[in-house]
Amino acid sequence: MKKTLHWVLGSLVTLGLTLPAQALNDSTTERGIDVRQLHAPPYNLTGKKVAIGQVEIGRPSKFGLDKIPPKRRIVNVAGVFYRDQAARSEDADRHADLVAAVMVSQDKYLRGVAPDANLYASAVGSAGQPQECLAAQHVAQQQNGEVRAINFSFGEPLRRDDRSNPTLDGNALLTRCIDWSSRVHNTLYVIAGNQGSGGIQIPTDHYNGITVAATRRFGEEFAKLSFSNLSALPEGIGQTLIRQEINQGARRAISLVAPGGGINLYTAEGQIRPISGTSFAAPHVTATVAVLQELSDRHIQAGQARWSETARQPEVMKAVLLNAADKVRDPGDGSYLGMTRTVLGKNHANWLTGDAARNNTIPLDIQLGTGHLNAARAYEQFQAGQWQAGESVPAIAWAYDTAAIGTSQDYELASPLSAGTYASVSLAWQRQVMLNDRNGNGQYDADEDFRDRGLNDLNLYLMPADATDIRQAVCASNSAVDSVEHIFCAIPQTGRYKIRVVYDQQVNNPEQAYGLAWWTAAAK
Repeated sequence: MKKTLHWVLGSLVTLGLTLPAQALNDSTTERGIDVRQLHAPPYNLTGKKVAIGQVEIGRPSKFGLDKIPPKRRIVNVAGVFYRDQAARSEDADRHADLVAAVMVSQDKYLRGVAPDANLYASAVGSAGQPQECLAAQHVAQQQNGEVRAINFSFGEPLRRDDRSNPTLDGNALLTRCIDWSSRVHNTLYVIAGNQGSGGIQIPTDHYNGITVAATRRFGEEFAKLSFSNLSALPEGIGQTLIRQEINQGARRAISLVAPGGGINLYTAEGQIRPISGTSFAAPHVTATVAVLQELSDRHIQAGQARWSETARQPEVMKAVLLNAADKVRDPGDGSYLGMTRTVLGKNHANWLTGDAARNNTIPLDIQLGTGHLNAARAYEQFQAGQWQAGESVPAIAWAYDTAAIGTSQDYELASPLSAGTYASVSLAWQRQVMLNDRNGNGQYDADEDFRDRGLNDLNLYLMPADATDIRQAVCASNSAVDSVEHIFCAIPQTGRYKIRVVYDQQVNNPEQAYGLAWWTAAAK
């Protein structure tokens, strides 16, 4: 593996000595993403039978195929592969074991985020972007095409890209591949973010998935951006290096942050040590999708109102996760929507001090995205169910709708909002990437490529309920380059409000599907 280690995205750094059992699982408790409470009654959500995926240089070990010491038989992998073929014994890899453990470990001390999910993993080996695309496609098609999210804890450096003078413009073959696969295979790709050392960029410039940065413990909880992340604008002595790691133009890369600094995992010797890297932040997000999708499957199978197959749309999952993120700790009065922590960036600044909070054209903070993953809050956001444009909608809910060019969709809140409370609204839609399917088999083949049909422009507004013009909006998000819009703003005066989605500029199709999530504080 030495010749391929430069591809691996997350740092595999162990720190300190073996920790006592009571120090374990911080990243899955309320100190981290707060998913452990969802494992227990009355929720009992462990990702059971939900398919998720993993693509890396190597693959996690599988009992019955590989020799695994008893202490490490804690990860039950549903299927392993070599690219799009049967698995080879030589591709079992320790880094992949650790990433898989974050997602599906069944160990009583180091329980994964979704211990009962079905994990399918493919090793790409010493490969290029075509083979990496084949592996992603193969994983996406497992369990009858029901894979809900795929984890990428690796990537390609720009220097290995075949294009002339490559940049992070979204046009590398692998980047286009995952945007295509997200739409065609209906799965959410979760990509580990750059490490801040100028090495692993592709496919962090995708549009349709989620890119994750890592947090470390700050005091009692994961609340501070890890030192190893991409975490600054390209200024000062490191500007040349950092420019290699951020998207071209104004488009932001980081969507969410999650625990990744000092995650407690088993070493090859069976000891428990803290290990760091964005490789271990991303699987927290991927496996949270499995937990939420078990909830949706349960509701759909029971015939619950306001639940349908649209709940598995990647745009919906993206909007829900981004909207439920923690930014600033609520003081106890609900003004900050019950958020549980204040998450801090590189310079000890919180989300409200960044440019995304002040500039309508910037939906994502360059360091923090929309904030810190919180699985319990994502559950509350998702559990509210699906509502539609034109309805009187509750204070917390989500939607999956379609807008036509030149039109708007309104979601009028049923209850007034209180002055001084915050509203959080997130909108997500997809770039349209098409396969140049030369042999007409409906599959990507290694000698094929993709064409980018571009990104339609949707915009997001929070307006008084009786307003008719977007110039009357009290808050807005109208980026011309991002595939998300995000509002987090204070309500100026108590009253009735509505959310408006506007399809402003057509680049490809005249109709655009989107996922929308909102969280507001109804007046008491």
